[in-house]
Amino acid sequence: MKICVLSSGSKGNATYIETNEHKILVDAGRNSKYLAECLTKIGVNPNDIDYVLISHNHKDHISALKVFINKYRPTLLLSQKIFEQLPEIRDYDDIEIYEDEIKLNNLRIYCIKSSHDAIDSRNFIFEEDGKSVVYVTDTGYINQKNFRILNNRNIYLFESNHDIEMLMNGPYPKFLKQRVVGSNGHLSNKDSSFYLSKLVGPKTKKILLMHLSEVNNTEKKALETIKDTFKEYEIPFNDIKCAKQDEISEVIEL
Repeated sequence: MKICVLSSGSKGNATYIETNEHKILVDAGRNSKYLAECLTKIGVNPNDIDYVLISHNHKDHISALKVFINKYRPTLLLSQKIFEQLPEIRDYDDIEIYEDEIKLNNLRIYCIKSSHDAIDSRNFIFEEDGKSVVYVTDTGYINQKNFRILNNRNIYLFESNHDIEMLMNGPYPKFLKQRVVGSNGHLSNKDSSFYLSKLVGPKTKKILLMHLSEVNNTEKKALETIKDTFKEYEIPFNDIKCAKQDEISEVIEL
């Protein structure tokens, strides 16, 4: 498997995942030109993307969707509720509706309900030939019932949206601060670090912290928080980086 985060943050979100038989784009934020340029930089022809998987219908995850699918003609994967919220793609002729699990040859994608202020919002686990990638963003919390399936995976693409002190002392209006920290908002650095301390295991190879706020967070704070938490819980893991909004990540190979 290959994994590369093309963009992660409020400007737009998109992640490339390549398996033995498929080239998948998870979410389609930013714009189609940006996504095509990023894919080309890592040696992927945008025409070879065979699936676009949508986590929810917020603009930063779908702003490039209509143009991208009409130009490159991948199969679009989304839930029934998300489909109903996107009239602009209603006439697209290659759509598959997912529920709790997607099977694409040897690849299994588990679709986990997240807690976000969208009609439907999902996180994902990609699993193929004993290799696995967790994609968790845009959620106010993680239900404990999902800990078992999320546990001890190879790669974690995991939201670490805000530093609570920066958020509360920052410029956002009160209602927006409450939205971000609420149960249907985003994971803070502290939340993310705590969850990951419970999930990483012997098979874990890398963590990429996702969806960092430009206003209410810094890479330094996000990394310090998780490293301090891991030290507190005596977890000897330090291959942790932050995904960026305007710079593609390294291509991670499993």
